[in-house]
Amino acid sequence: MNKVYNTEILSVGTELLLGHITNTDARDISEMLSRIGVNVRYHTVVGDNPQRLHDCVEIAKARADVIITTGGLGPTCDDLTKQILAECFGLKLVENAAEKAGLYDYIHPDRAYTPNNFTQAMLPEGCTVFHNHWGTAPGCAFEAQGKIVVMMPGPPNECIPMFRQYGIPYLKKLSEEQIVSHSIRIFGIGESGVDDMFAEEMNAMANPSMAPYAKECDCLLQVTAKARSEAEAEAMMAPVIAHVKERLGEYVYGMDIECIEEAVLPLLKEKGMTFATAESCTGGDVARRFTEIPGASAAFAGGCVTYTNEVKARLLGIDPDLIEEKGAVSYEVAKEMAERVRTLTGADIGVGVTGLAGPDGDGVHEVGTVFVSMAVAGETFVRELHLGTKRTRSFIRRMAGNHIYDMMRRWLTGLTV
Repeated sequence: MNKVYNTEILSVGTELLLGHITNTDARDISEMLSRIGVNVRYHTVVGDNPQRLHDCVEIAKARADVIITTGGLGPTCDDLTKQILAECFGLKLVENAAEKAGLYDYIHPDRAYTPNNFTQAMLPEGCTVFHNHWGTAPGCAFEAQGKIVVMMPGPPNECIPMFRQYGIPYLKKLSEEQIVSHSIRIFGIGESGVDDMFAEEMNAMANPSMAPYAKECDCLLQVTAKARSEAEAEAMMAPVIAHVKERLGEYVYGMDIECIEEAVLPLLKEKGMTFATAESCTGGDVARRFTEIPGASAAFAGGCVTYTNEVKARLLGIDPDLIEEKGAVSYEVAKEMAERVRTLTGADIGVGVTGLAGPDGDGVHEVGTVFVSMAVAGETFVRELHLGTKRTRSFIRRMAGNHIYDMMRRWLTGLTV
């Protein structure tokens, strides 16, 4: 089909507006739709208010070909999505006998039901029903007044698998093309630097295309192509990706991964090496991040949080006079932390981090001063970082961790640390 179908995702729920719940449904649905070439033009969030929901549906009808709703399909009085959508499209709600009986598929049949549970089986007349294997409220889809409507329950553990199983096959008929993207992950140069490097090329590109995106402590360059098949899209992107990697060189730490530590794990496994951590200002975050990756036990020996000077001396064995003379936030103490945790644990690599994450300084260094270190057989590396006096504690801690993993990545791949 040559027609471009514009899609609006309408997320229903006051809890979304209050910030009690993050709207991950819209994000995940958009990502799935992009893979089948369906364009998402609008994300709208509305509370559980019938008039405001009615107004949002009318706006969506005026500007979108496909309306996807999430939330508001449950049994309570504020679950109004089906009623309002049916009203806006001139449809009746009718009881679906199979879905009424199917409520027992999820809830144990011995459970006592209140009558409102069965309102979930009231569905728009003539709709395609999507049975909910992960909860009680069924989803559905219908076509009316030249529009396509898909309704999904709100809880992500119901919405996303349901949309994957039912919504995607239902909507695939809208596009004969697929959108494929790859994320080139970058550390050591910011989004503005990447944009400056590739701006002329990006402005001249249409398909495939490139766009830089800033993450919390690194950035990525997204390469995207639209074609009739995934293989064709991949072939279109291949030379672009190769060109980007060549220009960015050592700043590229991986592709289609979420964080720099994910790039370090396979490098350690490949060499059969382990590392250990000694952390102060990061409070164990470097170790936590790594151990969240499946398979981390093959490469992580252990770690310690030596937050105070006394524990640095007692646990790691650092000379108290050195700490007193140089200060806990120093090149010398960071060096000792990496070397001593490596010796104590028997790991191949020891890393250390000590600094000021704020909001208070130490009278000598400004907030954001961090020393990160890495000890290997016969050599120790230390970086002095100045991450900014106005940065948040979480930013300073995460950026310090990124530098730790960048040091390991570089050493393990033969780059200058």
